[in-house]
Amino acid sequence: MFYRAAGDEGGCQFQSEKIMFYVIGLGLGDAKDVTVKGLEIIKRCNRVYLESYTSVLTVQQESLEEFYGRPLIAADRELVESGADEILPRNEDEDVAFLVVGDPFGATTHTDLVLRAKEKAIQVKVIHNSSILTAVGCCGLQLYSYGEIVSIPYWTDTWRPDSFYEKIASNRQRGLHTLCLLDIKIKEPTLESITKKKKEYMPPRFMSVNEAASQLITILDNKIQDEGHKDLAFTRQSLAVGLARVGCEDQHIVACPLQDMMHADLGSPLHCLVIPAEKLHPLEIEFLTQFALDKNQFKEMMQ
Repeated sequence: MFYRAAGDEGGCQFQSEKIMFYVIGLGLGDAKDVTVKGLEIIKRCNRVYLESYTSVLTVQQESLEEFYGRPLIAADRELVESGADEILPRNEDEDVAFLVVGDPFGATTHTDLVLRAKEKAIQVKVIHNSSILTAVGCCGLQLYSYGEIVSIPYWTDTWRPDSFYEKIASNRQRGLHTLCLLDIKIKEPTLESITKKKKEYMPPRFMSVNEAASQLITILDNKIQDEGHKDLAFTRQSLAVGLARVGCEDQHIVACPLQDMMHADLGSPLHCLVIPAEKLHPLEIEFLTQFALDKNQFKEMMQ
């Protein structure tokens, strides 16, 4: 069991606590989005890991290292999910920080890491930061009107799940918006890597709102073909809101019909997509108008 002597940290007194493993949110923008408390901890830890697969910042690891004034250890999916013991503190004299884009609890993987630390009687300290789950409010749709969040995965030739459609449908039936988090692929093994146990990875991929909209429309078309036009959760003409690089200087938001979202240019990653409720509050409509690709068309849709 690891213990640390009493000390003063950020104005809080700790007595005989095992404060050794820190999970620190980095926010959504660049290196400077880290909190002051988080930065102070990063500078004094013995080892600092940068989680690099559930999300990414718009700056390279080298830029973070320059700003933090110390080296970072890249933590990919394999290390986090299979090598937790390697990450966690190894003795009572070692502090370890684990850096997460957004907020530490934005991904279940990080919850698992915290539980593993506590199983070893290692005290965990979490430093929160902004997350897309709250920052999505920048588009003007009110946060308390969101329902269950969905993830839209990349399809393959043999794997085309569409269960996320039902979650969107459920939210729409209750008059709620849906935040769709879009798939990213970082250090995904190639087929040859899996079959021959040779470590090779595919190039990074980040799903765009165009690809997400296209998959949703394919699901709609399939449902129309199989079931007719009855009880569709939304249509090609339903409003969609695309967001790119939320929290960055070049943040970009677009509001348009879902079919037009397939061709909207939001630029580089990261993207997310919102399928709003069928009925919007007047303030939501007023705020969204500034992002409409075609303001006249948008006004007609809102009537």
